[in-house]
Amino acid sequence: MTTLLFTHKASLGHQTPDGHPERVDRIRAVERILAGPLFGDLVRRESPLGSDEDILHAHAAEHLERVRALAPSEGLEYLDPDTVMSPGSLEAALRAVGAATAAVDAVFSGEADNAFCALRPPGHHAETRRAMGFCLFNQAAIAAQHARHRHGAERVAVIDFDVHHGNGTQDIFWSDADLFYGSTHQMPLYPGTGAVQETGVGNIFNAPLRAGDGGAEFREAMNSVILPALDVFRPDLVIVSAGFDAHHRDPLGSLRFTEEDFAWVTLKLMEAAEIHCSGRIVSVLEGGYDLQGLAASVGIHVQALMRGNAGEVETMMDESEDDI
Repeated sequence: MTTLLFTHKASLGHQTPDGHPERVDRIRAVERILAGPLFGDLVRRESPLGSDEDILHAHAAEHLERVRALAPSEGLEYLDPDTVMSPGSLEAALRAVGAATAAVDAVFSGEADNAFCALRPPGHHAETRRAMGFCLFNQAAIAAQHARHRHGAERVAVIDFDVHHGNGTQDIFWSDADLFYGSTHQMPLYPGTGAVQETGVGNIFNAPLRAGDGGAEFREAMNSVILPALDVFRPDLVIVSAGFDAHHRDPLGSLRFTEEDFAWVTLKLMEAAEIHCSGRIVSVLEGGYDLQGLAASVGIHVQALMRGNAGEVETMMDESEDDI
């Protein structure tokens, strides 16, 4: 099984103010864990720049124009109280988009079975016309539209297990029955969307969890809501909004997932992808703000993508915080 890893040094150029949870050290922690001996078989690629054409398949032109116009040449520019741009932010966001679309190209061409895009900023809060929640462009939604326009995919699914609901992906997909959005997330919590009753045109499947819920509740939500709906949808591509802030260590949520829960859901999505779309999966990094929890969760997620077998996936939570 061939797994591609997309990265780019531009992710380090997206600077946020001191104390901001979406910080450069997140990528450093991910890069360090993926440099370990368990990941020697990863095929590594440098992300290209995403194109305006691809962005405009998911975002309004005025959104792209506003983000470009606000990109500062020095200092910081706040798009909202949580979402900030530095001089390196625009390139970082464009590289994140480019990674997601290049990963789609790779799985459709047969170059890889699946791919993980380890870039920042995250994307799933970015709506059709608005940047928010640390996010500038919605790379998961852009990748889904790229699969349709470039590769003729008829149905594309995004599965999101970030602790926060992906309001942006839901907004972009809302009226299109050939785009599927399935999400588990904590409620109530930012951004306040994600109720069961939010169903779009029958293509949105929200399975909210309560503060304190852990792996048992997560697996029940996936098994009873998201995975059956995904089987009915029969996607031509599965995209994962891979947020790891549902981990029990994370400071921005109150769910109690362990890294083994992320391995489990990765393998379940791989099973569904194998049935419906020749195993094609593209995973893009979303949240995850405790560095040790993030690194361990990314490590086990990528191992699952590489091996597709629970018996070959090793826990990585014994790494010390000093090592991360």
